[in-house]
Amino acid sequence: MIKIKLPDESVKEYEKGVSVGDVTKDISEGLFRSAVGAVVNGKVMGYAEPINEDSDFKVVKFEDKEGKEIFWHTSSHLMAAAIKEMWPEAKFAIGPAIDNGFYYDIDLEHRFVPEDLPKIEAKMKEIAKKDLKMVRKEISRAEALEYFKKENQEYKVELIEDLPEDELITLYEMGDNVFVDLCKGPHLLSTKSIKAVKLNSIAGAYWRGDSDRKMLQRIYGISFEKKNN
Repeated sequence: MIKIKLPDESVKEYEKGVSVGDVTKDISEGLFRSAVGAVVNGKVMGYAEPINEDSDFKVVKFEDKEGKEIFWHTSSHLMAAAIKEMWPEAKFAIGPAIDNGFYYDIDLEHRFVPEDLPKIEAKMKEIAKKDLKMVRKEISRAEALEYFKKENQEYKVELIEDLPEDELITLYEMGDNVFVDLCKGPHLLSTKSIKAVKLNSIAGAYWRGDSDRKMLQRIYGISFEKKNN
C-alpha cells in the first residue's frame, strides 16, 4: 500500500499503481469532472498515470498552470492527429506544451500557409467532439522501435534509439489508432474537453535545434475548455 497526502494534510491509502484519476475520483466525483490531473510529488501527471510511491497529491484544473500544461499537451496531439488525417504522409518530431499554448514540429513536403490553419482548426474540433480516449500504454524499447519503423516515423525512431536498452517507454494512443505518439504525458483522459482552438503561426525549426539537421515546420496554437475564452 502507498500513502497519499492531500493539501489539507489528510492521508489516504491505496494500492501501489493506483491511477491519478482514481485517487481524484475517490476524493470527489465533482472534482474529478472539473479537474484535469494532479501534481504528485512535484510532478505534473494526467489521470491515466499510475502512482507507485508515497506521495503529496494536489489536484489541478485548467486554470492552474499545471492544468494548462496537461490540456495543451493533449491539444498538440490533437493537432498532429488532424494533420495526419489531412496529410497522411506527414512525419512528426516533437509536440510539447509551452507557457502560452503548444506546438508541433512536422516534416512534410506540403508547405503550410496561413490559409491552412483554419482548416486544421476545424479538423481538430471535429476530432475532439468524438470524445476519443487518450490511452496510456507501456511498451519495451524494442516494441517501440518496431512500431515507429513500421509507421515510417523516423524522428520517433531516432528519439527511441537514444534511450537506454532497458528503458520503459510509454505511448499515448488517441482513439482507435487515430494518432499514436511516443510520449511520457501528461494528458487529458479524452479529447472532448477541448472546445476552442486557435492556431497562431507557422515557423521553421531545425530538428533538435541543430542547424546541420533538417528544417521542420512548426505550428503554434492555443486551446481552451470553453468557446468564449
